[in-house]
Amino acid sequence: MKQIVVFLSLVIFLAVGCKKEKSEEGNAETALTENKEQVKENIYQYQVTDLYGESFDFSKLKGKKVMVVNTASECGLTPQYEKLQELYDTYKDKNFVIVGFPANNFGGQEPGSDAQIASFCKENYGVTFPMMSKISVKGGDMHEVYHFLTEKDKNGLQDSEVGWNFQKYLLDEQGELVMVVESRTLPTDPSIVKWIETN
Repeated sequence: MKQIVVFLSLVIFLAVGCKKEKSEEGNAETALTENKEQVKENIYQYQVTDLYGESFDFSKLKGKKVMVVNTASECGLTPQYEKLQELYDTYKDKNFVIVGFPANNFGGQEPGSDAQIASFCKENYGVTFPMMSKISVKGGDMHEVYHFLTEKDKNGLQDSEVGWNFQKYLLDEQGELVMVVESRTLPTDPSIVKWIETN
């Protein structure tokens, strides 16, 4: 009888211990999940410099839909500047903005200085949307904004890689990434227009 009591006590002890261990594991998993959710960022934490050397704070774009696009002056896709400006003119007063980042990552197609890029954009395409100082959008010297745009553990949506000039990243009114659009898709594509116009 004494052996049975000892055996039952041992079974109860093990059962309670396992339950406690599982509970602790569950708590640890919950904590990890919460931490992952907390890691998700938005673009408002970034400050950059524009083509004219002025500070540009993304937090001032709160409440607007944003298109971030890497640009180049000597690319076969450079005429997209015209469509970008057209899109900006149409929707700039409807909580939409385009932010351009010149980059020389593809075929050396953006070799100029910030001043040369600013002059090129204004003279050839009448660009009035915000244009930032030239950066790198891939590789070891990738700018922190593009780390956010291309890394799922930061943007919470997907991993991506900038494939060429004029790739577009669309962000909602909370500064969160919602869509990646490949380079050859025009800025005025119906899918983009629909996204801008949808509340």
